[in-house]
Amino acid sequence: MTTRFAEPMSRLIEELRKLPGIGTKSAQRLAFHVLRSSDQDAKALAHAIEQLKQHLRLCSICNNITDVDPCTYCTNPTRNQRLICVLEEPTNIATIEKTRSYNGVYHILHGTLSPVNGVGPEQLRIANLFTRAANLSDVDEIILATSPTTEGEATANYLAHELHRISRSGTSQALIITRIATGIPAGSDIEYADEVTMSRAMEHRRSL
Repeated sequence: MTTRFAEPMSRLIEELRKLPGIGTKSAQRLAFHVLRSSDQDAKALAHAIEQLKQHLRLCSICNNITDVDPCTYCTNPTRNQRLICVLEEPTNIATIEKTRSYNGVYHILHGTLSPVNGVGPEQLRIANLFTRAANLSDVDEIILATSPTTEGEATANYLAHELHRISRSGTSQALIITRIATGIPAGSDIEYADEVTMSRAMEHRRSL
């Protein structure tokens, strides 16, 4: 027999089930936790979500999630603006930053190529990367730091091919395009790499 809840509770459970990794049971536990919370805590949660949607956006240069545009990485004068590290998701930035060995800027794709799931180049935020690469006087090297999964490798290969084509069409010195080394185990996700592994992967990146 299916348990029936009051409409407001059912609606909250249904919304919570849309979150990644949250099933029906987990959604129910979270909903009842919110119900048992004080009015102040519940309002604070709702306000935080509202503020998140109202004030966060994507950086117009690198696609990082930010509350100012361009983001603080793209406008930081102490960072090497001529070195771009391409990542799958905004959460990957923290992994790179923890190594303390990278001082360039970033470009976030918001995903990887996955024909099986209907994700092609048009679904990724690639266009502004190609625009940045086309201005060869402003960029020395692009590091492709997608995860060493099947999708990540396919994405890196596609980007390398397109970036080389853009570089060859320019009149300046050829753009350096590198891939992070396999210090990260094949098939794993870059987000879970430890600092030493990530640092070695960045240091021993290879040309494509």
